[in-house]
Amino acid sequence: MASGLEIEDETENKGSMWVLEQKLDQPMDEEAGRLRNMYREKKFSALLLLRLAFQSLGVVYGDLGTSPLYVFYNTFPHGVRDPEDVIGALSLIIYSLTLIPLLKYVFIVCKANDNGQGGTFALYSLLCRHAKINTIPNQHRTDEELTTYSRNTFHEHSYAAKTKRWLEKYASRKHALLVLVLVGTCMVIGDGILTPAISVLSASGGIKVDHPKMSNDIVVLVAVVILIFLFSLQHYGTDKVGWLFAPIVLLWFILIGGIGIFNIRKYDSSVLRAFSPVYIVHYFRRGGRDAWTSLGGIMLSITGTEALFADLAHFPVSAIQLAFTVVVFPCLLLAYCGQAAYLVKHKDHVIDAFYHSIPDRIYWPVFLVATLAAIVASQATISATFSIIKQALALGCFPRVKVVHTSKKFLGQIYIPDINWILMILCIAVTAGFKNQSQIGNAYGTAVVIVMLATTLLMTLIMLLVWHCHWIVVVIFTGLSLIVECTYFSAVLFKVDQGGWVPLVIAAAFLLIMYFWHYGTLKRYEFEMHSKVSMAWILGLGPSLGLVRVPGIGLVYTELASGVPHIFSHFITNLPAIHSVVVFVCVKYLPVYTVPEEERFLVKRIGPKNFHMFRCVARYGYKDHKKDDEFENKLFDNLFMFVRLESMMEGCSDSDEYSLYGQQTERSKDSLLRDNNSAYCNFDPTISSVDSIVQVKSPLHGNNHSGVSSGQTSNQTEVNELEFLTNCRDAGVVHILGNTVVRASRDSKICKKIAVDYIYAFLRKICRENSVIFNVPHESLLNVGQIFYV
Repeated sequence: MASGLEIEDETENKGSMWVLEQKLDQPMDEEAGRLRNMYREKKFSALLLLRLAFQSLGVVYGDLGTSPLYVFYNTFPHGVRDPEDVIGALSLIIYSLTLIPLLKYVFIVCKANDNGQGGTFALYSLLCRHAKINTIPNQHRTDEELTTYSRNTFHEHSYAAKTKRWLEKYASRKHALLVLVLVGTCMVIGDGILTPAISVLSASGGIKVDHPKMSNDIVVLVAVVILIFLFSLQHYGTDKVGWLFAPIVLLWFILIGGIGIFNIRKYDSSVLRAFSPVYIVHYFRRGGRDAWTSLGGIMLSITGTEALFADLAHFPVSAIQLAFTVVVFPCLLLAYCGQAAYLVKHKDHVIDAFYHSIPDRIYWPVFLVATLAAIVASQATISATFSIIKQALALGCFPRVKVVHTSKKFLGQIYIPDINWILMILCIAVTAGFKNQSQIGNAYGTAVVIVMLATTLLMTLIMLLVWHCHWIVVVIFTGLSLIVECTYFSAVLFKVDQGGWVPLVIAAAFLLIMYFWHYGTLKRYEFEMHSKVSMAWILGLGPSLGLVRVPGIGLVYTELASGVPHIFSHFITNLPAIHSVVVFVCVKYLPVYTVPEEERFLVKRIGPKNFHMFRCVARYGYKDHKKDDEFENKLFDNLFMFVRLESMMEGCSDSDEYSLYGQQTERSKDSLLRDNNSAYCNFDPTISSVDSIVQVKSPLHGNNHSGVSSGQTSNQTEVNELEFLTNCRDAGVVHILGNTVVRASRDSKICKKIAVDYIYAFLRKICRENSVIFNVPHESLLNVGQIFYV
């Protein structure tokens, strides 16, 4: 009940310090307008747009472009019985490419970006800003005033408002939405394992085409060597070799398009009749269940479409659209038509149909470019996996792992060593375990279609909540998308026992890890929220906090964005001294892709001035780099700026703090706002005796000033307090972190005990320490141990 009152007070009471906060942490109107324009998509000149479209080929379209290597083999794993089946399969490929990548993703889904950021988490962050569905309630109203926290308003009786109320009504719906996002995330991680396996193995298969007597084990060995080489280069980052990607992929598209035209003219130009959807109907009538299950192979023609949306951050939407419509789409259609024309005349060459259809004179150059294109496609998917795991970290859904930023120019280019080697081991295991494209293709198709289904469901909510589309438009988009994707999904279900189980097992493992980590994090946050220290207790201790105040600054790290954490009371209960200045530091992520440097820090005073207690909230987006070597300097710069601005304002009482944390009646709150000094005494009658016994040692004036009384600091000037803070900083800064052990309470159910005491405890044991994440110097670190029973 108390926490409910606190939340209500937080939203209603606007003390003078909140006015100060807004002046300190929010830019001026003119400056804010300038900043907002920075995050809107700019208009580019025609020449620049062409250059960006060219560069996007190497980053975005590598995976989609290498699909012709293995589509027809996975569509007809047992051979082609009737040439008309090839025409029907080609027709399905043509309309799949048109409906999913072209219409759905390039022209609709790409518009649902978060200030240029794409992917599952970008959609989720948009929804979190338009509805209160974030499962960890550490948001504050000041967060909504960020430049990048853009959201639309809607009418109370609109479909958007009804959808918002429906989502917020029950916690189960919020958790269901989170699970949907996590499922999509886990399937993208599965893509990061399966894409290198099938792309590299398919490219390596060209060796056997030219040397038919070669053992398949040698092809697998070559693929494994390439994969080891690929994953070993990840720590260099794509920035150093990325300039090669676009020319390689462009050359690849030109080659497959040219080979397609050659094959159409040489073998059978009548395959172009596949552009008529009538042949799809004939295909299903003739093939029955076999035709239906072959959709799992045809599905591979649109793999890489999710990467198109996930890698959106590097390029504007217009460049992505230009590259796809001018280069990618026509070249892919020509490539598939050319292969179909070849297969009509050579039904027995369906295995490695792509390599069989290459003219002899250019066979080895095309093989070399195909291998390089497969490596580029794998690189893009691996990088996307790193990015999405970092976003899961920001959401509190993945154990803390080391994140290395490989480029100073592009924050999105990262490398995660632990995940890299896990992906490599799993990728090699899949390649060496299956040894053929067919079973890997079945697994790949399962992962891709589930990601697309998750995106469709999230897009439905985006269209209602964010875009405010009419319900008829939403029904048309959702209905058409689900019809196509559920059809593919039903087909891949037939192949679960033929390799389709692989992504399901991988996704289930990662989903359990992510969900249990998030569950433990949420329970720990809820415990800290309910056990936080009231301001009445803090004020009752007096300016000395009942301890000896030693020179220096103590930075107490907490996950709470409001209130004094339980770790502080635990600390001062067990130690006889505390630093002259105490700053509670909260590092939290917001559902935005970045927080501008000008708006990153929020600083606030806790209690009266002579307590020398502050709170600093450092806010980050899911693309920001939290481990900042200048973090401590920036924190103190903002602290000093706060003191300067505070001195310019009248009435520096922290009224909002008292309303938030004091367990007081409305009358006592009102009297507190009117007279702070008398209120301090009202909280605890022993406060005077405490102040008379314990003196606060302060380095304010060196040896001439041995202590500060409770009333003296209230008359300090701005210069004196800044000098006091500077001297305390020179005396030393200590980082105080909670080394907490989370346990399930005795009356918990067995499922909760297993989740908290074993799985979550194990994940906390193997993940990185908070001190490493926050870049805390070891010699300045102080760990405070405690046990949380949740």
